[in-house]
Amino acid sequence: MKEQLKVTLIQSHLLWENPVGNRKQFSEKMESVSNTTDLIVLPEMFTTGFSMNAEALAEKHNGPTLQWMQAEAKKHNTAITGSVIINDDGYYFNRLYFVFPEGNFKHYDKKHTFTLAGEHKTYTAGLKKEIFEYQGWKICPLVCYDLRFPVWARNVEDYDLLLYVANWPNKRVNAWDALLTARAIENMSYCIGVNRVGLDGNGHEYSGHSAAYDVLGNRISTADFEKEFIETVTLEKEHITTLRDRLRFLQDRDRFDLK
Repeated sequence: MKEQLKVTLIQSHLLWENPVGNRKQFSEKMESVSNTTDLIVLPEMFTTGFSMNAEALAEKHNGPTLQWMQAEAKKHNTAITGSVIINDDGYYFNRLYFVFPEGNFKHYDKKHTFTLAGEHKTYTAGLKKEIFEYQGWKICPLVCYDLRFPVWARNVEDYDLLLYVANWPNKRVNAWDALLTARAIENMSYCIGVNRVGLDGNGHEYSGHSAAYDVLGNRISTADFEKEFIETVTLEKEHITTLRDRLRFLQDRDRFDLK
């Protein structure tokens, strides 16, 4: 078990519906990441932007982007995560992959499809919350719109890190900032959100605001909110255990079952 987990946030523009170009640019960006990082986090739909053109863009479950993630994870000896448009047995998913340094992987399918953009008409909603164990850390991965639904993120598993990848638009970025902070506080876990910047093919503007927050909701990342950046933050297991033991807020949580 590692007492510290180094997590690298990559906030970037995305080339619209251009998987080859996006994989190339992220390969180049990862060349500058320290070889001591444990996890690299990419945005939601990082190969395409937030596109509803799934029929043309979807990859098979073991497609070129997953293979690229596996190659990059092995090359840099780090885990890599981000979401991709996937065709799984004829159903389209907004699927987050978590690829381990050795190349093995797990995945999470976005639970809450964004009805305002018609995501529910194209993509199938995931049904299962996932907790990934890595380096002795429990990580709960979620995707964008999931952020608005605190019950889905509720920390009943005693996870250490709540992780969101997103294409969250500028016009509602204040909600992004507030909800990331709230999720950290209410779940007494680190909370990291990685968003994109720039314009997409539909003319929607994204202003980033990728950030990492500690158990008390303090922002621990320092990069410029609205520009492209690569930043590595260090998470401390002692920070979690000390505050949970002292404050014991999670032990007073309401007891109910998700239906």
